Amino acid sequence: MDGTEGNGGQPGPADRSHRSSVSSVGARAADVLVYLADDTMVPLAVENLPSLTAHELHQAVHEVLQLPDVALDAFALWLVSPLLEVQLKPKHQPYKLGRQWQELLLRFTDAPDDDVAMDEPSLQFRRNVFFPKRRELQIHDKEVLRLLYEEAKGNVLAARYPCDVEDCEALGALVCRVQLGPYQPGQPTACALREKLDSFLPAHLCKRGHGLFAALRGRGTKAGTGEQGLLNAYRRVKEVAGSESEHEASLSPHYRAYLLKCHELPFYGSAFFHGEIDKPAQGFLHRGGQKPVSVAISLEGVHVIDSREKHVLLGLRFQELSWDHTSPEEEESVLWLEFDGDNEGTPVNKLLKIYSKQLSWLIALPRTPVTVAELMSSLIEYCIELSQAAEPATPQESAAGPASAPGSSPPPTQHPQLRRQGSVVCSRIQHLSTIDYVEEGEQIKRVKPKRSTSFFSRQLSLGQGSYAVVQPTESLEQG
Repeated sequence: MDGTEGNGGQPGPADRSHRSSVSSVGARAADVLVYLADDTMVPLAVENLPSLTAHELHQAVHEVLQLPDVALDAFALWLVSPLLEVQLKPKHQPYKLGRQWQELLLRFTDAPDDDVAMDEPSLQFRRNVFFPKRRELQIHDKEVLRLLYEEAKGNVLAARYPCDVEDCEALGALVCRVQLGPYQPGQPTACALREKLDSFLPAHLCKRGHGLFAALRGRGTKAGTGEQGLLNAYRRVKEVAGSESEHEASLSPHYRAYLLKCHELPFYGSAFFHGEIDKPAQGFLHRGGQKPVSVAISLEGVHVIDSREKHVLLGLRFQELSWDHTSPEEEESVLWLEFDGDNEGTPVNKLLKIYSKQLSWLIALPRTPVTVAELMSSLIEYCIELSQAAEPATPQESAAGPASAPGSSPPPTQHPQLRRQGSVVCSRIQHLSTIDYVEEGEQIKRVKPKRSTSFFSRQLSLGQGSYAVVQPTESLEQG
C-alpha cells in the first residue's frame, strides 16, 4: 500500500518520521514510545516487553491518555516505517515483529537491500481500518475526536485522500480555525497564510510554477486557489455559540466538522495499497505502459486512485463488483476487478488488471496472505464479512457517482460535491485500459452479449442493487 509511492508520489504518514519505539531493551524492563498522529509520543515503562501483546500495550496507551472505551475499537497499534505499515492484531507481539522486520520487508516489498538494512519501525496509535464511520459519528469525546482529526488531516495534506480544490480550502479553513483561533478581520492576511500554506493545503496545491510548463500542467486549478481561497473559506467558518469561554472545548465542533467533511470522501478510513495498471494505448504505435495507482479498500468498497494526478479512476461498492487474484510463478501478482460498463453503447463486463509489485501497508487479517494481490483480495472479503455482520446501514449512492434510482431520495449525508462534474472523487473509466468481454472471456469488438455467469465466484450478493453480469439480448447485432 502507498506510504511511499516512489517517483512522483506524495509521502504518506510513514514518511513524516523515521524513529524507533524502543529506547532500551531488556528481559525485565524497557521504555516504549508510542507515537500519536500529531507526532507526539506516549512513553510507557513496561515489564517483559518481548512477551507483551498489542492488546496489552493498547490498554496501556488507553489508560495513560484516559480515553473512553470507544477508543479501544476506534484505534489500533501499528508498526510503521517508510517501507512498510502493519496494523497489529491484538495477539501480535510488537517486539517480536520488530525483530522480524527485515524478513517482512524482504517478503512484502521490493526495497533495495541497503534500505532494508537501515529501515526501523516505530509503534503508532492510529485509526482502526475496520472501525465503521457510522460509529465514528457517535463519538463526542474531545481527545478521541482530536486524534481522529489529526490523522485525517495528515492524510489530506499528504494527498492520500484526493480532494477537490473547494473541499481542500474548506478543510484547510477548519485547520486555520483550530490552529489560529476564530477569524478576525485583517488577521491573518493572505501573505501571512502564504508562509505556512503547506500546513493547511496539500503540497500540490501550494506549488507556484512559472512559465509555459506550469501553465500547461495547471490541471485546471482555478483562480483563488492558495492563500486567497483559503482565507475566504476561513472567513466563512462558523463559530458555536457559547463555546468561546473554553478554548479546548470550543475546538471539538471543528474537529467533528473536519471529520464529517472527510466522511464525504468515499475512501475515508481505507487501507491503501500501491499498485500499477495498464495505460490505454495511445498514438500511432499504440504505446501504453503502466501508471502507478493507490488501491483504497474500506468497509464500503474499492477505489483505484491515480497516484500522480490525485484523482479517482474507479470507485465501486462491493455490490457492484466481482473480484479475484492470480499469482503466477515468477511474475507479478494481480488483483482483478470485474464490473459493468459499455463499449460503444454495447453493455459489457469490464476487467481491470491491477499489478502489485510493492506493498507499503499490511493489514492484520485472520490469516497471513502470501502475495500483495492475495492480501487485497482477502481484505475485500473480510470487509464484506464485517459489513454483513454489522447492523443494516442506509444504502448510499455509488462511489462512481450515478444518480439515485427513480422514486428514491438520496441519503441525508450525501454531499452534492460527489456529483460535481469533474470532481476528483468521480470515476474516470475512460482513463482505464480494461478487458471488455461478454461471453467465455473473449475480448469484444462489437458482439452480441450472451454471457450469463461471472468470470469470478468472489462477489457480494445482497439482492437488489447487486452486481449483475451482462444478460443476453436480441436487440444487439454482432458486428
